[in-house]
Amino acid sequence: MYMDFTMQPGSQLHQPIPAGWNAFVYIIEGEGAFGREKAAPTAAHHCLVLGADGDGLSVWNRSGAPLRFALAAGQPLKEPVVQHGPFVMNTRAEIQQAMEDYYHGRNGFEKAKQWTSA
Repeated sequence: MYMDFTMQPGSQLHQPIPAGWNAFVYIIEGEGAFGREKAAPTAAHHCLVLGADGDGLSVWNRSGAPLRFALAAGQPLKEPVVQHGPFVMNTRAEIQQAMEDYYHGRNGFEKAKQWTSA
């Protein structure tokens, strides 16, 4: 689940999230109370990781400006995670293969040497 919300001043919402799912919220613009109505507001450019035992996400915009945030949630895969540099895979062997592919320009990295960041 990936949702982009814009809430007007004084509004509130509740978005159901299936029990057991992992979820996080990234506040893009404004500030809002997340989880409980009396919670301290969380401002833009912060990330909130939600517990997997709730029934969803409740949000209140008590400010005088719009609140925009993204909600990402999904069922946990319960698979191992191995990370090295920019690579994230399930095993060390997969990491090594991805690194070899990158260095040799294979398997989707054919134009990697010409990439630039604007």
